[in-house]
Order: sequence, then structure tokens, then C-alpha cells
Amino acid sequence: MTFLERTRRNYAGSDRLMPGGIRLFTHEGVRAVDQAIRFLRRARPLPPLALSPGLCSAAADYCREQAGGAAGHHGCDGSDPGSRITGYGVVAQDWAENIAYGQRSARAIVMALIIDDGVRGRGHRRNIFNRNYNAVGAADGPHARYGTVCSIDFVSGCAEGRFVRAESKFANSF
Repeated sequence: MTFLERTRRNYAGSDRLMPGGIRLFTHEGVRAVDQAIRFLRRARPLPPLALSPGLCSAAADYCREQAGGAAGHHGCDGSDPGSRITGYGVVAQDWAENIAYGQRSARAIVMALIIDDGVRGRGHRRNIFNRNYNAVGAADGPHARYGTVCSIDFVSGCAEGRFVRAESKFANSF
């Protein structure tokens, strides 16, 4: 039995029973988990992604920006993931960003993004399993509203530019 199949047993209707007796409301309940299990059973292995220092820096900056409780893919300055990525010298043909809130481990983050409860089209799952992406960067941090935030940036046709910022734009603001 897989980890996801074991997790399935923790659902009661739309509630997921968490450790410590905490009930977490879900939009779709076990239906989203069952769909993820079926998807994973049919999935073909993917080549490994290259870890990009520039993408990790962009993701870390965005986690720091959201620490106060902001949510979503657009920064307070109007930036989108593409502009944040290119700000670190990463040149890409295509990009995507996954953000997970409130998860406490790498496994929980990935599991939540693959299940993609309540997300029409399962966009986070599609990003993770997109064969066109060849590089990734990720970071996590505290979040005032959800406890934690994790940002994961994916790109295709990735090249690190000659210039990758040595420190983040938020380094002196904390």
C-alpha cells in the first residue's frame, strides 16, 4: 500500500483527520485523493530536474515576501513568477510556479500539490509532471496566516545567466 493510499483512510466526508485529532476541511474530500492515486499509477517516470540556484533564490525571495500573510502568485510590486525568475539571471522558454501553504514537510507539500484538492484542472500536478520542465528551484518559510509557505519554480529551456544575485532583494529588510 502506498503512502497516499494509507493517507486516504484519514478522510471522513470532506474532512481530513490530521495528527492530534485536528480536522482539516477539504473541498473535494477523498475523491481528489482517489484521482491522484489513479494518476500516479499511470504516470511514467520523468527525467530528473536540474536544481537551479537562481530559481531557488527567486522562490526564497517570494516566500519572504509572503511571510506577512499574502497569498497568490503576484507580488506586492505586481511581479509574476516570470519576472522574479528572470531577475535572478535565469533564462527560460517557459515557466510555472507552485505554492503550497500550511504544509509541514517536503512530503506533505508534494502530496498536497499532487492531490491538488479544489484546483480546477489540477494545475499544480500538471506542473510537477510536465515533461518540458528541465530545472527547478524551491524554498519555504514561515507564513503569518497559514504557518508555512513553500514556493517551487519550474522552467523549460533553462540557462543560468552569468549574473545571479549574490543576495536576495529582501536580505536587509529583516
